[in-house]
Amino acid sequence: MIHPLSRRSALLGASAVAGAALWERPAEAVSTAAFDAARERWVSLLAGGAYDPAHTDKIQAVEGSANAVLRKLKPDPRRPSLWPDLPLSNPRTGDFNRSYNRMRTLALGWATPGTAMHGDPRVAETAVRALDFLYEHAYHERLDRRGSNWYWWEIGVPRALTDTCALLYDGLPKDHLARWLRPLRRWCPDPERRISHPGVTETGANRAGKAMAVAMRGLLTHDARLVRRASDAVSDLLRRTKGPGDGFYHDGSFIQHDVYPYTGSYGVDYLESVAKLIAMLARSPWEIPRIGNVYEIVDRSFVPFVFDGLMMDCVRGRQISVQGHRDHHSGQKTVEAVLTLLDSAPERHARRWRPLVKGWLTRNQAIPYGTHAPLASLARAEALLADDSVPVGPRTTGTYVFADMDRVVHRRPGWAFAIAMSSERIGAAEAMNQENLHGWYTGDGMTYLYTDDLTHWNDDLWPTIDPYRLPGTTVDTRRRADLTHGTRRLPPTPWAGGVALDGEYGVAAMKLVAGGSSLRAKKAWFLLDDAVVALGAGITASDGRRIETVVENRNTHAEHPPLTRGERWLHLSGVAGYALLDGAEIKVTREQRTGRWRDIDKGATTGGDTTPVTRHYTTIVIDHGADPRKARYAYAVLPGACPERTAAYRRQVEVLANNGTAQAVSRGDLIAAVFWRAGSVETPHGKLSADGPCALVLRRDRGRVRVAVSDPSRTADEVRIRLPWAVRSVVKGGRGVRRSKKSIRVEVGGTRGRTHAAVVRI
Repeated sequence: MIHPLSRRSALLGASAVAGAALWERPAEAVSTAAFDAARERWVSLLAGGAYDPAHTDKIQAVEGSANAVLRKLKPDPRRPSLWPDLPLSNPRTGDFNRSYNRMRTLALGWATPGTAMHGDPRVAETAVRALDFLYEHAYHERLDRRGSNWYWWEIGVPRALTDTCALLYDGLPKDHLARWLRPLRRWCPDPERRISHPGVTETGANRAGKAMAVAMRGLLTHDARLVRRASDAVSDLLRRTKGPGDGFYHDGSFIQHDVYPYTGSYGVDYLESVAKLIAMLARSPWEIPRIGNVYEIVDRSFVPFVFDGLMMDCVRGRQISVQGHRDHHSGQKTVEAVLTLLDSAPERHARRWRPLVKGWLTRNQAIPYGTHAPLASLARAEALLADDSVPVGPRTTGTYVFADMDRVVHRRPGWAFAIAMSSERIGAAEAMNQENLHGWYTGDGMTYLYTDDLTHWNDDLWPTIDPYRLPGTTVDTRRRADLTHGTRRLPPTPWAGGVALDGEYGVAAMKLVAGGSSLRAKKAWFLLDDAVVALGAGITASDGRRIETVVENRNTHAEHPPLTRGERWLHLSGVAGYALLDGAEIKVTREQRTGRWRDIDKGATTGGDTTPVTRHYTTIVIDHGADPRKARYAYAVLPGACPERTAAYRRQVEVLANNGTAQAVSRGDLIAAVFWRAGSVETPHGKLSADGPCALVLRRDRGRVRVAVSDPSRTADEVRIRLPWAVRSVVKGGRGVRRSKKSIRVEVGGTRGRTHAAVVRI
């Protein structure tokens, strides 16, 4: 059903038409065919290519969404609004941004082969009038944003508008097109500039998003200078940063908003934009230089955080609170970007990625990829799945220390474990635009266990979990007010980071300096082949409140699974075993918890709904009592273990030290330790000592020892480590590792907490 708009909005007067004559002229002589070819490649990325009957369900979904937009279209110039639920008079609501997003949905239905409205001139005419209406009432170059979110004006609307115009291009009058795009000359003229805040230079996802809009505006208006500007801006993005601040770091970390780990949110948006720009501008005069770096970024920054197609929440920042953006949404955007990059990737990358992505797609049957993927990407995924020459790749394994964003990830064949920390360099939790209102403890040593239950983190966990009892954290039980816009807490301590040995074993450690509380603690995690051992020491507070360490808080969906308890251990069926390694007592709570997404996100355009949702939780807590003085804890998490193995685990690992000087464990030929300051630890093989702060892992193999050392505090220049065995020589090691009087010296100064590895003969 077509809803014609008032002709008033289509006739905007001679002054607007005259303004179109001032449009920027191209500086490069480029054929029309080059512009059209790049634009058509972009449209194919959005709407797919030729009609494929195998995708009938997906096509019908696209058509249904477009028809819903069309059916509800009721323009009212007096109000003004295109849809009754999106009045345009107050830009602070973001309804004008939503309106352009709806126009993109309508345009996608028109451009997708196989829909009933595909190429329908009546739908195109209605879209033209709607875009005229929005230009007149919501988004033109003479408007003031009146304190509304800059993002909508400079990225949100430009992206939606240029997508819409590209999709509808063959059905649009070109004089109207020039008029609608004119506001972008004011609000999004350059990918590197922020118009609303002139002192800000765009970085990361924001620059990539603006580059998309600038490039598409150039293609739509045949302005080669704009496309070149976008290409150059993206090329600059591919350089690694040395920090501080936004960008990709050498160790794979990605920071946005100066101090927040955001690989799984802004980083994914960046990767998606860059991948599509590479595809769009391939074989054109504006091909992006230095694209080789983006392939390294995929391997180093994204692959460690993707678990069976899900993006780990520890790097999604405040987006964890957004109802419409869960781990599978971010994961599927990552898959889409990698599939897009496969067309241009060198074979050495593509050879790894094809089995990797096929494994992600094959194992995640809980949330099939096609649920949210665009048609073009869905076709690529289906082709990959159908290619018998590509094996189903296994899960990624390894231990990854992202020292520049205080994250550590430990991955085994059957599970993964991530740790989110914070320091004077990395913020504990971001709250903006009334999002992530209860994220108080997400950067205070929260741990994320991933198992075969791929719905644990995305099944309404964030509105229903007790936000005061997040796994892995040690917390003051005080009540908290909602986080406010722009809240930035950088704990006043440099201590956060870790070390990895051979990609199999690792240590993570942080000094907890609680916000708004006297609580202090030293926390360490020892990442082994079949378990994670967690130690806490020096747990001290003086505010008269109870202090707790949360061993686990598991979302078990619609029921409580069997729970088996023994002497100093317990086992949660389908999840893990938990073994207490000291004399502490644990408290187990099993309850149904009800919450609403609106409780944690009241954002203007992201705010959750008010529908109550209920989930079952098993919570395991160590109670340190009120005002503890140097309290401790020691426990092991054994993912996928049976009750019998859980019961026996205490005899298989030894806690060597757990105090304010050192925390250490040993198992077989492996020793792992954190030295908070100079000190020593007695091991089964002799004394291990360090003359300064460090984290280390040792693994003995006959007459040699593999060593990995780092300084998570970033305060030492050099650390001397005396092993339990006399060192005869350094067989293999970097320039910063040398033998010194039967011990080793490691130059850690200026290395940003990274791992130094060596093999020594003993």
